[in-house]
Amino acid sequence: MPLSRSLSMTSLSGLLPSWEEDELPVEDLLLFEVAWEVTNKVGGIYTVIQTKAKITVDEWGENYFMMGPYYDHNFKTQVEGCEPPNPAIRKAMDALIHNGCQLTDELGDTPNVIAHFHEWQAGAGLILSRARKIPMATIFTTHATLLGRYLCAGNADFYNNLDKFDIDKEAGERQIYHRYCLERAAVHCAHVFTTVSQITAVEAHHMLHRKPDVVTPNGLNVKKFSAVHEFQNLHATSKARIQEFVRGHFYGHLDFNLEKTLFFFIAGRYEFSNKGADIFLESLSRLNYLLRLHRNDVTVVVFFIMPAKTNNFNVESLKGQAVRKQLWDTAHSVKEKFGKNLYEALLKGEIPDMNSILDRDDFTIMKRAIYATQRHSLPPVTTHNMLDDATDPILSNVRRIGLFNARNDRVKIIFHPEFLSSTSPLLPMDYEDFVRGCNLGVFPSYYEPWGYTPGECTVMGIPSVTTNLSGFGCFMEEHVSDPAAYGIYIVDRRYRSADDSCNQLTQFMFSFCQQSRRQRIIQRNRTERLSELLDWRYLGRFYINTRHLTLSRAFPDKFKMDPMAPLKTDGFRYPRPYSVPPSPSASIHSTPHHSDVEDDDDDEPYDEDEEAERDRMNIKSPFVLGAVPEGKKKQPGESGN
Repeated sequence: MPLSRSLSMTSLSGLLPSWEEDELPVEDLLLFEVAWEVTNKVGGIYTVIQTKAKITVDEWGENYFMMGPYYDHNFKTQVEGCEPPNPAIRKAMDALIHNGCQLTDELGDTPNVIAHFHEWQAGAGLILSRARKIPMATIFTTHATLLGRYLCAGNADFYNNLDKFDIDKEAGERQIYHRYCLERAAVHCAHVFTTVSQITAVEAHHMLHRKPDVVTPNGLNVKKFSAVHEFQNLHATSKARIQEFVRGHFYGHLDFNLEKTLFFFIAGRYEFSNKGADIFLESLSRLNYLLRLHRNDVTVVVFFIMPAKTNNFNVESLKGQAVRKQLWDTAHSVKEKFGKNLYEALLKGEIPDMNSILDRDDFTIMKRAIYATQRHSLPPVTTHNMLDDATDPILSNVRRIGLFNARNDRVKIIFHPEFLSSTSPLLPMDYEDFVRGCNLGVFPSYYEPWGYTPGECTVMGIPSVTTNLSGFGCFMEEHVSDPAAYGIYIVDRRYRSADDSCNQLTQFMFSFCQQSRRQRIIQRNRTERLSELLDWRYLGRFYINTRHLTLSRAFPDKFKMDPMAPLKTDGFRYPRPYSVPPSPSASIHSTPHHSDVEDDDDDEPYDEDEEAERDRMNIKSPFVLGAVPEGKKKQPGESGN
């Protein structure tokens, strides 16, 4: 069968031009989704499959099946054993159990089958199915090309040399030629080839020599709150828990105001350059200089949550939390005694002598507690004992830029080389709670086919920094007119030099530090509003379209679609917020000011419900991607996609 091409689709609206009123007859179809990360968490594909499962089951019911590797622990903790409801599936399972992986004509007169394969590990099944002419429609999705990951991990100038790489030579030198061939064969055998973002579509076109038919962005299951203030309250609660950890970690050096302290973080796999930790650290050095230069009283505490090789928590980190707890217990006991004595005196109608309400022992206890907070060393940069301390990329760069948590540093660094857990004796918080308590997530990735971390920030109402080399960043640029006004700061890493990208990131963070508390609250409201864009209820349409397309190619007599017909590009684009945005260009004072100044912002017109409703009304207006209405010119700063 010739592998015809259709245009990639990237807008959410107008996505089903041929089937808006004619849905697939799912009762006559079977849908299989095959991936190495079905119930087997390795990376982001697990999140894609897990979060998408609900909307797929809602559509397909018992005709939807997942296939993945069997691990006893995963099976016991993530799924429930049951008998397959479909006799054809039962027959296939019996064949696998009793005869190894022997292929039998198990399909017979059963309904038409769609098989969706994710990544090269599942590619063998697709290739063999096509080679043996099994009558089923096939889809192959690459979430990141195999060779692309290897090239970027080796610090290659990847995007500027996409058309110059000798693909076979590069794969052979990295000893992945066999896997690369498997991936490329699966791509070309599939009826429909998809990828998760426009930036990865460009990569796949060069690395795998096939342009993706459809771009299928990654979504999340979004929990909407009945009142806006609910997620703001969750932010305040989680932030208080992070503040408690900071009190212990910086004991003896807690000479900065926690009410004027902002929490930034970066999290993910420890891919130092791919995840942008290199330019993040350099930008933090420049941010520290600017905050000190302008005598800004804002302090920024930055968390690096990236798993690395360690042998345990370090003593200083554990001691800090012990000192904090002991100080809390001391203060609590003295408070109880003070309160009791004050209560007794007031009952007698006396105004107590404050000097006699506590005795000498109480003052001795308090003096001992204060003495225990004395520290002659700087607060540690890392919370664990690192096995490769001398060569660790983050620690090596911390030494280079000299950010050692000194008293005069306005930027403090905490490297937590372990994923977060609520059972940790050091920072007992789950990742979700931790994210909610932070002020800004910073993910200046160089190689990020999608990027779930900024997406997770968005649905929790936390502003984030991303790049135009990440799928998430490209998606937001396309669907939001002014991303920064909604708390999505997009660093240009594709068309700027590394130094210029560092300066841009520094400016984003410095401008964020200049916002008042009220401006940050307004921005969090707007950020959370964008969560609708990332909900599977909307993004699931891309997968629906993909299944229509593969059926029309595999079974053209039963499912009609003109492969040459131009696809609709009418979509929607979030407008600039109706009221004055909190972006630095519009509402930040020209000179630095204290972050707790609220009076200057009281006159700023803002009504969350009114603004949200006006924005939604504007979203309904259709537009054509990349097109400018006749007679209307683009305004400065307006992006064209």
